[in-house]
Amino acid sequence: MKKHLALLIAFQLSLLHPVPAADSGGKSPAPPKSKPMKFEFALIGDTPYDDAQETNLFPNLIADLNRAKIAFVVHDGDFKSGDSPCSDELFERRLKQFQTFKHPFIYLFGDNEWSDCGHTTTDKTDPMERLETLRAMFCAGEESLGQRRIPLTRQSVDPDHASYRENVLWTKGSVVFLGLNVPGNSNNYGQPEYRPRNAANLAWMKRGFDLARDGGFQAIMITIQANPHFELGATNSLRRGFNDMIHLLEKETIAFAKPVVLVHGDSHYYRIDQPLMGKHSGKRLENFTRVETFGNPDNHWIRVTVNPRDPNFFTYRPEYVRKNLVNHSR
Repeated sequence: MKKHLALLIAFQLSLLHPVPAADSGGKSPAPPKSKPMKFEFALIGDTPYDDAQETNLFPNLIADLNRAKIAFVVHDGDFKSGDSPCSDELFERRLKQFQTFKHPFIYLFGDNEWSDCGHTTTDKTDPMERLETLRAMFCAGEESLGQRRIPLTRQSVDPDHASYRENVLWTKGSVVFLGLNVPGNSNNYGQPEYRPRNAANLAWMKRGFDLARDGGFQAIMITIQANPHFELGATNSLRRGFNDMIHLLEKETIAFAKPVVLVHGDSHYYRIDQPLMGKHSGKRLENFTRVETFGNPDNHWIRVTVNPRDPNFFTYRPEYVRKNLVNHSR
């Protein structure tokens, strides 16, 4: 089963890097290999939250991104506030907006869209039903959203994790990109769905690192919604749902020994730092970087430049949408 899955993923990923047709001798295509190139892409999240953002600030952000020369846009979750209804109508409006992006658009689920829907103040709905609705609406095909699309490999190709269509993997140049369904509020820890989804996330993360090593890739970037609270102790209630992920992330980052980036939103605080500590060394892992995206009320984006010739490999630049700047003089 594992061999079959590896071959199936290798075939789907090979579509991202087409090779000249040749007699394969009946063998399955090899996994895609690293192709060093310079390119840029965008990171956003935690937007839009209210009517003003939906009708004004978020369209300004979309227009700014549509003018940019970038490969794709990644939204790390929370396309609504926690208090707003988790309704089909809102989901449909947001999907329609996402499809106005000219670039390939990859969206990861946030807690406000599903795991928190059972205790909103405006319209309580079943979180698992909302999760299935998100999957049906936003993960319908094997491609990204947006007017120009790229193929995505979904974890649902694995019969053992067939439900998790939202977990995705793609490659660009010499980077493996991975998206996981890890919502805020402690990763929905303690709920019945947590254990199977956490197991699926760990398996998909491992798959991403395996591909990066086997394909000779130079870096891996993982995107989730939740702030995993690196700075808190393992027994903290906010941290418990992330302990398994952080442990595997540390292990794989050390073994990979090349740049590893974790992107998240959730706490609405733009920052770039290195919070992952080695369990044995007690020191920061130098090849690991955390990037947190802008979020409500700030509607801006992060430009990420990948340059294999740069010693830092990744560079980050905040891009402030001029029309969304705050007038601080009044």
